[in-house]
Amino acid sequence: MTICCPIQNLPLSSRFTAYQSVILHASKIYPSNSPTSFLSFINRSSLQVPRFSRLWKSKITAMETQQSGTAVFSSDSSSAPMKLLFVEMGVGYDQHGQDITAAAMRACRDAISSNSIPAFRRGSIPGVSFEQMKLQIKLGVPHSLHQLLDIERVKSVFPYGKILNVEVVDGGLICSSGVCVEEMGDKNEDCYIVNAAVYVGY
Repeated sequence: MTICCPIQNLPLSSRFTAYQSVILHASKIYPSNSPTSFLSFINRSSLQVPRFSRLWKSKITAMETQQSGTAVFSSDSSSAPMKLLFVEMGVGYDQHGQDITAAAMRACRDAISSNSIPAFRRGSIPGVSFEQMKLQIKLGVPHSLHQLLDIERVKSVFPYGKILNVEVVDGGLICSSGVCVEEMGDKNEDCYIVNAAVYVGY
């Protein structure tokens, strides 16, 4: 007996499902207590198990590339990729005054305020001087407020390190503070929240 299942031309996920169906069908015809295993009747040239090794290998390679210490993005196409050491993350709020730049600056301060980086100044990285420290900043800001963000004020938060770029993406949050305090500059009850990721490398 030969069980034929033309699955070669099916998508990968469909192939695996078809394979499972054939195994289930054959197991009903030849139960496990049968003296002859049903697997011996399967024509292996017609029934091919989906091979995941190539897909898995490509995923592993991509993961190794990302974990090798090279940042995923750079300031522009002409510059070499930054060697990434670590990433700092923070959140900033502006509860009163509706100043998105203030929220972004607080997010950046939050990201770097609980860290010390002695490696650059002490020469712990062979062949890398303090002047070679680089930063890339990514900010999650509500879309409607992108144009109000003052990038130069945000950059002033960082005491040292060459800032390659500041990337602004949709993110953060606009919510209600629950009260409008006019003496604090409030025009409404909006509270602005910004997320920050600071990439540090050389």
